[in-house]
Amino acid sequence: MNVSGERTFDAPRATVWQVLNDPAAMAKVMPGVEGFDVHDAKRWTAHVKIPLGLGGLRMKVDMEKIEEREPEFAKMAIKGAGVGAMLNMETSFDLSDANGSCAMKWSAEVKIAGPVGSMGQRVLQPIVNQQVENVLSALDTQVQEALHR
Repeated sequence: MNVSGERTFDAPRATVWQVLNDPAAMAKVMPGVEGFDVHDAKRWTAHVKIPLGLGGLRMKVDMEKIEEREPEFAKMAIKGAGVGAMLNMETSFDLSDANGSCAMKWSAEVKIAGPVGSMGQRVLQPIVNQQVENVLSALDTQVQEALHR
C-alpha cells in the first residue's frame, strides 16, 4: 500500500527539519506510543499500541534513518512486529522553502503481513489514512511548539 501527500507548515524549514529529526518529538507524533528507546542518531525503537477498530495491536517498531540530506530530505526504514502482524514500511520526506513557510512532500510504502494484513487494502487504507492525518496534525503541533521555545 502506497500513501503520499503534501503538507505546509507555518515555520521555517530548519525548524521542521529539527522536529523531524528529534526522536523525542517524533515519539509524540506517533499513535499509541507507550515507550521509546533511542539507540543512536539514526536508530530508535518504539513500543506502540496501534489503534485498529475494536482493539489495539501492540507492536515493537524499529526505525532506522537510511538516507539523509540536511535540511531537505530523509528516508527511514521501519520494521514492526507484534501478535498478528508484521509491518514493513519505507517512508521519506522532502522539505522546501515556501514563502516563509515549509512545504513537505512525503510518501510511504506500507506492507502489513499476518492476520491483520489479510484484512486487505480496502479495509486497511482508511485506517492508514486516518493515522497519517493524526501524525501530520501532531507533527504540526510539535513544529509550532519548537518554533515558540
